[in-house]
Amino acid sequence: MCRSQPHTGSSTISGQSSRSGPRRSFANGTVLIVDGTLVPTRCHTIAERSKKYRYSTNYQIVTDADTRHVVLVGRSVPGNRNDCKAWEESGAKAAVGTTITIADGGYQGTGLVMPYRRRKAEELSDWKQAYNKSHKQVRARVEHLFARLKNWKILRDCRLKGDGVHHAMLGIAG
Repeated sequence: MCRSQPHTGSSTISGQSSRSGPRRSFANGTVLIVDGTLVPTRCHTIAERSKKYRYSTNYQIVTDADTRHVVLVGRSVPGNRNDCKAWEESGAKAAVGTTITIADGGYQGTGLVMPYRRRKAEELSDWKQAYNKSHKQVRARVEHLFARLKNWKILRDCRLKGDGVHHAMLGIAG
C-alpha cells in the first residue's frame, strides 16, 4: 500500500475485530509482546491531556514475537490512562486471552510476563539479570515497530476526529 493512499480495507487486523470482540485463538507456544503508545491528536472528545500536556490517545499494540507482525490493535483510550488500565479498557486483554504475553514494568498486576525488579538495598541475582537482558532484547521489537509506525505523518500529528484516529492506526499497522 502506498503511503499516500488511504486505507480502504476493513477495520480488522489478521481477522481480529477492531472492537473487543470474541477471543482470538493463537497456536500453541505463541509468544506475544504488548506495549502502549501515545498518538497525539487534536480531537479533544477522544483524547485527554497526557505527557507534556499534549492531548493524545493511548493504543495497546500486540505483536507476535517471532514474526514481528501486528496481531492486534486495541481500541483507543484517553492518553492519561496508564498501561494497566489501557490494557483492559482497550479490549486487548480479552482478545489475547491466556496466550503468553511479554510486557514492560508498566503492566504490574496484570499477569503478563514482566522483567524482575530489584528491591531496596538488594541486588538482582545473575540469573535474573540474564533473564532481564533477554526480556529487553525481545521487547525491543515492539519499540522498533512504534518507531516505524510513527514515521507516518498522520500518527505524529493526527487531525482526524472520532474513530478516524483508530482507523488510521489500523490501516497503517495492517
